[in-house]
Amino acid sequence: MKIGGLDIGTTGCKLTVFDEKGRELGKAYRDYPARRLESGHELDAGCLIEGVFEVIREIAALHPDMGAIGVTSFGETFVMTDEAGRPLHTAMLYTDPRGAEEVAELSEKLGAGRIVKITGLAPHEMYSVGKLMWIKRHQPELFAAARRILLMEDYAVWSLTGNAQIDYSLATRTMAFDINTLTWSREIFDAAGIDLSLMSRLVPTGTVAGKITAEVAERTGLCKDCVVVSVSHDQVAAAAGAGVFDGEIAVDGAGTVQCLTPVYDSLPDVEVMAKGYFSVVPYVVPGKYAAYAFSYTGGALIKWCVDNLGGGRGNAELEQAYGKDGPTGLLVLPHFAGAATPYMDTGSRGAILGLTTETTAPEIYRACMEGVAYEMRLNYEALADSGIRFTRIRATGGGARSKVWMQMKADVLNMPVTALKTSDAGTVGSAMLTGAAIGVFKDLEEAAGLMVKETETFLPRQEMHDKYMKIYKRYKEVYRAVRPLMDAE
Repeated sequence: MKIGGLDIGTTGCKLTVFDEKGRELGKAYRDYPARRLESGHELDAGCLIEGVFEVIREIAALHPDMGAIGVTSFGETFVMTDEAGRPLHTAMLYTDPRGAEEVAELSEKLGAGRIVKITGLAPHEMYSVGKLMWIKRHQPELFAAARRILLMEDYAVWSLTGNAQIDYSLATRTMAFDINTLTWSREIFDAAGIDLSLMSRLVPTGTVAGKITAEVAERTGLCKDCVVVSVSHDQVAAAAGAGVFDGEIAVDGAGTVQCLTPVYDSLPDVEVMAKGYFSVVPYVVPGKYAAYAFSYTGGALIKWCVDNLGGGRGNAELEQAYGKDGPTGLLVLPHFAGAATPYMDTGSRGAILGLTTETTAPEIYRACMEGVAYEMRLNYEALADSGIRFTRIRATGGGARSKVWMQMKADVLNMPVTALKTSDAGTVGSAMLTGAAIGVFKDLEEAAGLMVKETETFLPRQEMHDKYMKIYKRYKEVYRAVRPLMDAE
């Protein structure tokens, strides 16, 4: 049986189809526009779902007999729809600052500690519930018209099957999910003034939603018996797609967002995790949990550098043009879309320090890579007391193709980093969980044996680690030094 892994991202979606042996048969990708305005960061959910249908149509033209599609998506962002599923508004991305005042009010009402104990999250406006409160306050007529509140995974699943269900891992990104009971927290919904009945039904990660509707079969060309699976939040799918199922290995997700994902063999101390704004997420293996240590701008920062400073040169050309090994000495604070963990400061901004008239674009490009690697190191140190025990890293995402970046991360983190054959771990993980859900694979371990392939391992070099640590010592002071200058009068 052919199975598809659908990965819905903030800038585009991709669908990869595999056979029952885990061999890739084809893939399709579509991007969609995102608007990043002074007042907020927004996405047209209608364009997103059209992109989903377009990649399905493209794959179905070649593989109409695809038997199942698993859906994974980025987190936090939601759309309110009418009864027919038509979006009522543009969707706020996780980087949108709106909802901060409402989250502060919710924290005052329930207590920040109480929210942490329920959700495993330190209160912050990036999560869905504060933004829902913002809409209710500032756009009450729109809110009153809503008949469903859907995150992107369950929006796609509902659009394909008519069944509104959301898996546990994505539900955590609302800051209204109880990680202890694996249920929606009525206490939080009541305090926020949000009708719980608008939310999708909760299901375990990797749960079949049902067959596609007759209308979807007609629209896409898929066989009418194709089933859809609610997979997970994209970072969880990527971790599974990297073959990481216990605490010995962590995942370096080098995509648009840079994310370090350790796995915990039991529930970590949520109060310790909350100090660095690290989330606690139910993992694909029952009883295990994952955490996210991330920077909003990983690959996004590298793309910015190429687009604005590259002078027509691509990533490989800029890497080669620098022509040296070891740290540049420049300090790049990669907060170009605000700071994620361990600060969670949407008001922070990027900075490049140490420029001279001799500084070149390839040098800045290399320094941007370093800034992301230093931010990973910062998060690794902030997680030290949480019970992490990984000593190796598997790298996924587009950034895993860069040998320069992989070696740099190994040197900065002082541990081996292994690049995987596929950079699209999200679609691989989605397909693995889908295959396991419908019985194509006996379990995830069997799926991983077929689909997770290592390419090259980059070992840390002590001499380079020492050099990077000298620069890193100064890097740790950059945020505190620069942040006060970013506040507007």
